[in-house]
Amino acid sequence: MNDESASQGFQGYSETDAIRTQFDRTDFREHSVPLYLTSSFVFDDAEQARALFADEIPGNIYTRFSNPNNTEFIQKLCKLEGTEDGIATATGMAAMYLSMAALLKSGDHIIASRSLFGSTFQILNVIFPRFGITTSYAELTDPGSWEQLVKPNTRLLFVETPSNPALDVIDLEWLGQFAAAHKLILIVDNCFATPYLQNPARWGAHLVTHSATKFMDGQGRVVGGAIVGKQELIKEVRFFARHTGPTLSPFNAWILSKSLETLAVRMERHCSNALKLAEALSSHPEVSLVKYPFLKNHPQYAIAKKQMRHGGGVVTFEVKGGVERGRKFLNSLKMLSHTANLGDTRSIATHPASTTHSKLTDAERAAVGITPGLIRISLGLEEFNDILADIAQALQVSGS
Repeated sequence: MNDESASQGFQGYSETDAIRTQFDRTDFREHSVPLYLTSSFVFDDAEQARALFADEIPGNIYTRFSNPNNTEFIQKLCKLEGTEDGIATATGMAAMYLSMAALLKSGDHIIASRSLFGSTFQILNVIFPRFGITTSYAELTDPGSWEQLVKPNTRLLFVETPSNPALDVIDLEWLGQFAAAHKLILIVDNCFATPYLQNPARWGAHLVTHSATKFMDGQGRVVGGAIVGKQELIKEVRFFARHTGPTLSPFNAWILSKSLETLAVRMERHCSNALKLAEALSSHPEVSLVKYPFLKNHPQYAIAKKQMRHGGGVVTFEVKGGVERGRKFLNSLKMLSHTANLGDTRSIATHPASTTHSKLTDAERAAVGITPGLIRISLGLEEFNDILADIAQALQVSGS
């Protein structure tokens, strides 16, 4: 991908940090960080045990609390995101839940972007109300809709950008200033962008969440999540997590830490394939709409260019013929995978209306741009011509 496609304002990610951030070697002088598959850690004496439990000295006690593999993964991610501290979680959704639940109490109010992943929407709409926590939804791209929703009990803001699956983009600089003006905690789900493409903390986000299952792992092997951000907030999140137990396994943390070392080179290929596909589909007669942040006709193209290095690895498009045509298209694919994931080496096609966002009502889906024939493609690392050929033949077969 040439330099012209990169955001002129982007800075911060260091590929060297992704590769060279690691613990001191053990006495075995290993080059690769070893796995620490242990549930607990031995104390030198009773005084050390007391001091560790009193948080007077650093060290490991129990893997539910901390583990060298988890710590190394988070230290790398904090360097890449430009944040002070963080915590690894068992899944991406555990990260989304913890980032909010650890900071909220009954009676608190959230303002969230309307365009969210289906499970995040269920947390806000179904689970939190059981505990007296309410949510109002603002239009991702309309600043005025945020201002009018602020209440005396509003505690935090939660957004995805780019959003899943509509690929809407919010101006993080404006949102960071808005959060500061109203003294609100800003949480940004950075899953689609990854720290290689975007650093929300640079624009004022207090916490940044990730489903590490996706592009961060990049090979469809493990599930995991992460929350990084301000140290004082992570302290509250860590307390909540320590006593509720959504801990990332050391093995998965080891995998994810290794995956960060290749994130930059993988994201370059994901993004290159995605931009090429978006451009190719834009003139296809069987496609009525294509959405990708780095397409010049994207409504937030200028914002995406300001705050992202590239446009990401996901493209959405609307096939002519609605939901039945969309299903026929998926059934006609020969190479692309039809599975409930994204961010893999293998390209993946999904029909959000009947899968990831099926629990939403028709009106709720329409409000966030999920039309009946919308197809989400997560671009893998295959040769682009092979990806395009499979999509083109599926469009042809499904339309006949």
